Amino acid sequence: MSNTSAQFDAAIKSCKDIFIKKMHDYGSAWRILRTSSITDQLFIKAQRIRSIEDKGMQKIEEDVLSEYIGIVNYSVIGLIQLTLGTGDEMDLPMEKAIKLFEKYVGEAKGLMENKNHDYDEAWRDMRVSSLTDLILMKLLRIKQIEDNKGKTLISEGIDANYYDMINYAVFAMIKIDDGSF
Repeated sequence: MSNTSAQFDAAIKSCKDIFIKKMHDYGSAWRILRTSSITDQLFIKAQRIRSIEDKGMQKIEEDVLSEYIGIVNYSVIGLIQLTLGTGDEMDLPMEKAIKLFEKYVGEAKGLMENKNHDYDEAWRDMRVSSLTDLILMKLLRIKQIEDNKGKTLISEGIDANYYDMINYAVFAMIKIDDGSF
């Protein structure tokens, strides 16, 4: 598990670096997004990955790894938006955004460690394409929850699905980095 923890941290470091650079370039323009728009942005990224996996080729230079980074970062943005609400504080200072980023990826890591204990790191035997499909399934679940105005009868809420997508995307990043697709 210690290897997984270090690999998780390395993947998150890549995501955080991009998050900070984009915050520098664009500020917190993403604060305008409703959660449904974040869901659609995540869907576009996951669907592009699946399309590339299915076709075995791509026409745009941006690699699949950067799409998984985007999934992590937009999932964190989704968690921030769920907490702060859309537009209540449009100009989110860099320091506060970084603290929130660290809070949510820390919570995702804790969840990952608990699930890895119970599932015995089953993700290591999965294909990256299965992780992509699980992310897409989580997005379809979020869309359904959004269509139901956030109400669920028995299921976890939107936030739980964001946490799972962070972890699935990190697992895919680790597998790509290891060369074990």
